[in-house]
Parts: sequence; structure tokens; C-alpha cells
Amino acid sequence: MSSITQEQHDPSPHIADYDGGHVPAGHSKVAPGEIAVGVVIGRASENFDFFVYGIASVLVFPSVFFPFESRLDGTLMSFGIFALAFIARPFGTTLFMEIQRRMGRGFKLTLALFLLGTATVGMAFLPSYGVLGGGAIVLLAFFRMLQGFALGGSWDGLPSLLALNAPAGKRGWYSMLGQLGAPIGFLIASALFLFLHANLSNDDFMDWGWRYPFFVAFAINVVALFARLRLVLTEEYTQLLEEGNLEPIGITEMFRAQGYNLFIGAFAALASYALFHLVTVFPLSWISLHSTQSIDSVLIVQIVGAVVGVLGTIASGVIADRFGRRNTLGTLAVLIGIFALFTPWLLDGGPAAQDAFILIGFALLGISYGQASGTVTANFLSRFRYTGAALTSDFAWLIGAAFAPFVALALSVKFGLAAVSIYLLSGAACTLLALKINRALESRD
Repeated sequence: MSSITQEQHDPSPHIADYDGGHVPAGHSKVAPGEIAVGVVIGRASENFDFFVYGIASVLVFPSVFFPFESRLDGTLMSFGIFALAFIARPFGTTLFMEIQRRMGRGFKLTLALFLLGTATVGMAFLPSYGVLGGGAIVLLAFFRMLQGFALGGSWDGLPSLLALNAPAGKRGWYSMLGQLGAPIGFLIASALFLFLHANLSNDDFMDWGWRYPFFVAFAINVVALFARLRLVLTEEYTQLLEEGNLEPIGITEMFRAQGYNLFIGAFAALASYALFHLVTVFPLSWISLHSTQSIDSVLIVQIVGAVVGVLGTIASGVIADRFGRRNTLGTLAVLIGIFALFTPWLLDGGPAAQDAFILIGFALLGISYGQASGTVTANFLSRFRYTGAALTSDFAWLIGAAFAPFVALALSVKFGLAAVSIYLLSGAACTLLALKINRALESRD
């Protein structure tokens, strides 16, 4: 929240004090664009890993790992395993923060991204249920949890460093850059699956074609690792991180001092994070199960939607700097609530209506998601921001997005698509309530 930057009194210098180019004496200047490159590359690679699993959980895993269940039940089981990564993320963040305190930032980041790549490529080598039986499902769940655990440990503090070096009047713009990785990662994952699905026979795709995106994810992680290490291990950036107090602190101290900010931040972003999986993974599953249009057609629309999402995320930076980040997030929560009311008519309509659901959803998502992260993390005292920003993101994904595909699909089958509308409306309501509480706390402080 742009106006939620009045932090409580803290003897250490505040990041907010450095924003807008007000750099204290001795503070090394660095080009924000260079930091932005590391942020976008890092977030895009991480999200690519996650969305490769998300798409495969609809197109592949029900048949490969749950052939003994109906298509619907197999998809729901895949979505259940999908959620495990988000459950594991806060635990990964907690452990790797301690590793960083003892072994250093470079060791932590290298270990986390190595585990993330190992978990992702491990899925590519998994035998099917027909070969290994229940062991294949156990291994899939293990690798999925390892993905989340490693992603929690991959926090490098670069988004906060980017905010620290943001020029005057550009805090919304630079907050947006850290969010670009998600739609970009989804776009690349969707395009790769589309290419394989369209150019291979169904048997070849289900046998070995689906495994290639997981191999690609490992290669992308290696590139991202070197790009990020190049930033965070140099003396200049280490100095910047230390000057901004961007260092890990104990989790117990974090919860005791500013634990309320973690949950306010998670709920303030709820509408955005819930909508993310409701316009990406869920429509793919709904349309696939009901066979209202071809998988390739849906993937093409979702690729276009991802482009719309990228443009919306970029636009959010301009909008937020003009009208305020909190106002932007609150207004988009209202619009998402209105959009939720039309969910049954759009998803239950023909291909054109379903495509409209995806594209409109991505437009709203981009503008909202673009400001969902930096809006509340600005509340943290400077010494808590490094750990607080990481855990806020973890809890936002866990509360808002982890179970969204599972819940939406289960509700729609049991009660109809109107239940999905109520589900998304509840997320919008939680966002508005959290923003209101945050405003009240800001006035009090």
C-alpha cells in the first residue's frame, strides 16, 4: 500500500526512507534496471517450474498416476498433490533463513535452486502407476513438496532491494517488476505444452512428451541461478543489502514483533492469488472434463491471456504510482468480485464465452497481482522486511492459491459454477477487509 509506509519507530534506517532516490551518505548507488533483470529472471524461472506441474496435473497426471480413478477424481487427486508445494513453502523459508544466517546468502540460494531443479527434473523421470504402482504417487508427492520447500528457500531479497533503489514516484512501477515473473512463467509453460501436445500423437505425448517441460525447467533454473548469484554475491550488492537491513532474522522474533502484518498481507492479496489459479489451471480442467473445446485451443487462449496478464501487470505500475497501491488493490478487488458474478454464464457458455472468462480474468489479474506483493510488505519495519516479505508471499500463495483449483473444481461439480462465484467473492471480500484493517492500524500507529 503506497500509503502504508509509515512504519513504527525503528532505530535502524527504513527502506522507505531510501525510496525516491533519497540515498543516505555512504550508500552505493546501483541501477534499478540491473536489479530488475535479476528479479524478473528469478521469478519467471520459479513460476515456470510451478506452472509446468499445474498444466501437467490436468493434461497428464490423471491418466499417468491415477488411471484407477475417473478422469474427474484423478484430476482432483492431482490438484491435492498440487497444493503440497504451497504447504511446504513457509517451512522451506524458515529453514533456509537459518541456513543463510549460518552459511551465507550464496550457499543458501545455490542449495535452494539445486533442490528446486532436482525436484522438477525428478518428476520427468517418474515411472507411471502402471510400472511402479502406488510408489509413483508417493514419489510425485515427495517431489512436489520438495519443489515448494526449495522455492521457499530461494528468496534472495532482490524485490526489496529493487524497492530500496526505486526512483521518486516509481515505487508502484518497481514493485510490479517482481510480479512479472508469474505470467511470464505461465506463458512459457503453456507455449511449451502447446507445442508438444499439438505436434505429438496422444500416445507419444502421454508416454514421454510431457516430460520435456520438466527437463527444460531444470535448464532454466541453472541459467537463473547464475543470473541471480551474479547480483547477490558481489560486494556492491552485499553492501546494499546490508545497508537496507535486508538480512534474515529469527522466525520467532518475526512473529512476536510483526506477525500480524504477515496475515494482513496474505489476506490483502487473497483475491489476486485466488484468481491466478482460477484463470489458469481451473479453466483448463473444467473445459477438458466437459470437452467443450480442444486442449490446443484452450492453451492458445491462455497464452494470449498470459500476454494480457503481462501487459496488465506493467499497467499496474503506472496506475499505482498515480492513484496509490492500496487504492489500486482495493478497486481491483471490487472488480474481481463483479467478475466473479459472471463466472457461471461465461464458463458454462460456449467457447467464445469461456475464452472471454480467461482473457478478462487475466486482465484483472495482471493489474491486481502487479501490486499484490509490495502493497503490504512496505508495512514491515526495515529489519523485518527481508523475512517478512518472504513469509507474506508464502502465506498469500498458501491461503489464496494452494487449494483454489481443487476447491473450485470440487465445488463446481457438486454445487455448480455458482459456488465458484461465491468462492472468488469471498476472496475479494477478504482483500477489502484486510485493506480496511491495515488502514486502521496505520491510522493508529
